[in-house]
Amino acid sequence: MFDTLTLEKYADVIIWGLQKGRSKAFAKSDFILVNYDHEALPLAEEVCAQLHDRGLIPIHRALPTPRMEYDRYTKANNKRLSTLTPGDKDLYNHLNGSISLIAPSSLTHLASIDPELLNLVQKSRHPLRQIMNTREQMGSFGWTLCMYPTQALAAQAGLSLEEYARQIKLACYLDDGTPTHKWRLLAKQIEALREELTSLGNCTLRVESDSVDLLLKVGERRIWAGLTGRNLPSFELYVSPDYRTVEGVYTSNLPSFRSGNIISDVRLEFKQGRVTAMQAAHSEAFVVKQLNLDEGAARVGEFALVDKRFSRISAFMANTLYDENHGGTWGSMHIALGNAYNNTLAGDVTAYDEELRRSLGFNSSILHWDLVNTERKRVTAILKDGTRKTIYEDGEFTL
Repeated sequence: MFDTLTLEKYADVIIWGLQKGRSKAFAKSDFILVNYDHEALPLAEEVCAQLHDRGLIPIHRALPTPRMEYDRYTKANNKRLSTLTPGDKDLYNHLNGSISLIAPSSLTHLASIDPELLNLVQKSRHPLRQIMNTREQMGSFGWTLCMYPTQALAAQAGLSLEEYARQIKLACYLDDGTPTHKWRLLAKQIEALREELTSLGNCTLRVESDSVDLLLKVGERRIWAGLTGRNLPSFELYVSPDYRTVEGVYTSNLPSFRSGNIISDVRLEFKQGRVTAMQAAHSEAFVVKQLNLDEGAARVGEFALVDKRFSRISAFMANTLYDENHGGTWGSMHIALGNAYNNTLAGDVTAYDEELRRSLGFNSSILHWDLVNTERKRVTAILKDGTRKTIYEDGEFTL
């Protein structure tokens, strides 16, 4: 799908993102896990080669095929589904980084699987996520993920494979002679915006569009985040708000795929920080189950805005990584139901125990589900002194 030069550029950008996602520099012989779908093998090979060139140790691991995944859920009992592979905890305790290359051969093969089984597996991997989170907070672990074009993705997005690949090249600036340099320059621009947003403090945000009328407070002890290197491409500026303050109506007008289900036109009503009413054009029963995964699943864990001047993504891509970074005509926004992001807490995140997080309205859940709106909109910040300031309009930040 990509020629040799493009693969080399892409791998270089991915490793730049991995390094940016860490607070400490990599040391020689650090272990980097490279998870990849089999269709991304050409990119996985190049990534591993460049990791070796940098003195790091890649641990390559092919992800299960669609049949392997389907057979697991239909043939294994609950005990086997929830059993961690021997050695995984030890591996994760020694990992210094993780790269995931997403290239699915199917997006719908798990559509018939009981969501409770999917949730069982997700919950069983919580100990591994805890290890990664702890190591990340210590500065000894970083991660990133990216996409590789496949026919399955292109078909669900309604694009040709060639156009889908072109969207990836544009989004990651792989058509540029030195894309990593381009990402460094972009990171400086986003950092300047991030600092301005953070300087607004615990303001109230009012979001208005044809189908959105939402109020929320940023929250105490919050900072905005952007272009952390964890997702490539990434153009969003985001914060984990005080979930208790979310009020109003939010509609996601861009479809999303989750666990083999396509979900579209989700309309949510919030009162006192919780979803109190929901409608969806497709897979409404699935959405209900997602909202009931745990106590925090029906609360907001993230609020994000994307500036169309940064993002060259102009098509529906049938994958959240790209769709949550949609640029297009009017930019985009998204909220995420479920878990909040630690990197939006100010200061040393290890100082925030569960009691303190709860007191700050910082949400916790096994769910994190991004729901995207691409309509023309205005976002107004209402500052503590009552001053109103438009911070985003017609797809661009106005700071």
